[in-house]
Amino acid sequence: MPIWNWGFLLFVFVSVSSVALSVSDPITQQKLDQVSNLPGQSFNVDFAHYAGYVTVNEESGRALFYWLTEAVEDPASKPLVLWLNGGPGCSSIAYGMAEEVGPFHVNKDGKSVYLNPYSWNTVANLLFLDSPVGVGYSYSNTTSDILNNGDKRTAADSLQFLLNWLERFPQFKGRDFYIAGESYAGHYVPQLSQAIVRYNKENTKSPINLKGYMVGNALTDDYSDHVGLFQFMWAAGLISDQTYKKSNELCDKESFIHPSRECDQIVDIAYEEMGNIDAYSIFTPPCTATGVTKRLLRRWHKVGHIGQSYDPCTEQHSTIYFNLPEVQNALHVFHSNTSRKWETCNNAVNLNWKDSPISVLDVHQELISSGLRVWIFSGDTDAVIPVTSTRYSIDALKLPTVSPWRAWYDDGQVGGWTQGYEGLTFVTVRGAGHEVPLHKPKLALVLIKNFLAGTSMASFDQVIESKTSASEQILKELE
Repeated sequence: MPIWNWGFLLFVFVSVSSVALSVSDPITQQKLDQVSNLPGQSFNVDFAHYAGYVTVNEESGRALFYWLTEAVEDPASKPLVLWLNGGPGCSSIAYGMAEEVGPFHVNKDGKSVYLNPYSWNTVANLLFLDSPVGVGYSYSNTTSDILNNGDKRTAADSLQFLLNWLERFPQFKGRDFYIAGESYAGHYVPQLSQAIVRYNKENTKSPINLKGYMVGNALTDDYSDHVGLFQFMWAAGLISDQTYKKSNELCDKESFIHPSRECDQIVDIAYEEMGNIDAYSIFTPPCTATGVTKRLLRRWHKVGHIGQSYDPCTEQHSTIYFNLPEVQNALHVFHSNTSRKWETCNNAVNLNWKDSPISVLDVHQELISSGLRVWIFSGDTDAVIPVTSTRYSIDALKLPTVSPWRAWYDDGQVGGWTQGYEGLTFVTVRGAGHEVPLHKPKLALVLIKNFLAGTSMASFDQVIESKTSASEQILKELE
């Protein structure tokens, strides 16, 4: 497949724009990035949103694409949350924005959008970043950049993005800042957080006021993640005893991103035994559109697929929508006459990934010690990085328990389970798959509200107390 053969033209266009922007004040730059209306948008919104490019390396011409949606109410008082999807090689616009936590979700026709009532910009200013270079609309004028991505450069480029972006949006300097993400962002999020913490120590007047981070169904520790994965598959009745035993033998010391041929083969066998189900959400129907189910027979390098009702083919709709020239124009994306298509995930980035440490537990330990708010959540119907994997990874941190395992509630129903550790909070979301906000958008909104507030998930007693208080208030008003 052609790899960003339009990158140079795009670089020339954006470089010229960047020169013009460099002599402009931030307000002028923001106005140039402001999105007035999206194609297929039949409703008005009460918030401003912006999209464009930030160059992170002038020499090679690496530029990352962002999309900021301000908070619906009083954005000046709300924190800034950066959302990252993983892959590696998958777009935060395709997943985070268009089917998970963003306000604009794509309809089945692939030509229009609808407003997500559970968008996280109801509680925060929400920033989406296509990272690293080569993902989504992000690009480089140096073709080899696309083939040389890895964890270290991704963290460095993302830090540079934030520093440069804050020059364009100085109103967010010093604002409470949080990072969230899922899947391979289990590497991106803590690694970027670590880069920020270390940068802040050397630059005491840093504009990045990082308060905490949260990751979901996150790749954390290759050993724990493999052990938990096969245990989950076997316990759920998805694979045979023989495959379960063989998987543990062949994969327990293997990398998730660069596994041995033997480990890769046994995982393929596991997926064949599972049949035509969605490994990212084992109890919901898979998308049966041509070509979509095939990827479930391979390794889980790529991240998953809200709709008014659950739609397993949302990824297909996004592919149509974000390839429309009028959509790219509205988002300030340069498009040429090339036949190169926008993709939810870039296979070239994924297959050529360089450095990927076998564990980020040491990064979590460093950041917990720094005093950051750290939450880890997990949808419990995911057979990609399942809840068992996450629990083994957290156990490996050997943190003292400060609040025991218990159920948490929303609207009187069990939303999941939670446990508090010294420096870390773990939350499961009942009935959610790999992409928690896709499957359980309302519960995901409850999750982010509690995370930002630093409050524990509601217990049954708290639910009863809240309802009692509400009833008493109603009686007082009737007296």
